[in-house]
Amino acid sequence: MGSSRGFWIIIVGSLLHFVYEWSNNSPIVGIFSPINESVWEHLKLGYWSTILFMLIEYWFLRRYVSGFFLGKALGIITLELTILIIFYSYTAITKEPVLWIDIGSYIVGAILCQLVSYRIFKKPISEKSEKLGLAILIIFGIILGLFTFYPPDLPIFKDPTKS
Repeated sequence: MGSSRGFWIIIVGSLLHFVYEWSNNSPIVGIFSPINESVWEHLKLGYWSTILFMLIEYWFLRRYVSGFFLGKALGIITLELTILIIFYSYTAITKEPVLWIDIGSYIVGAILCQLVSYRIFKKPISEKSEKLGLAILIIFGIILGLFTFYPPDLPIFKDPTKS
């Protein structure tokens, strides 16, 4: 069950990488798809592909799990941290990005996202924790969009293809 969702999240996230360019650089599409090659922009791939499947899953699972939103929030955090930890660890050694490692980290992160979500789904979760999970999901989505248009002057927001 989780592995098939992980597979589709990987496929959708991979397609999202190109959607901004395909849209002739539409600012609306830029909210959901990377607008450059910065590490920050690539976090959208995992977030939005998981959110898409979360919306579909919710209709089927809402009656059967008590920690749906918390599970998804912690899963997405796991996915994003996996990507960040792997990227900054290996680039500290290589001094430059390596595409196959970046792709691999996204795949590993997507799988871990689903495993974490599933583990949370199986636990009794309070309504307060569930609301916290939903708040985390919403706030992270807003921050992703906001920092697309107003990126702080930090390395994670820098496009390595531009000087």
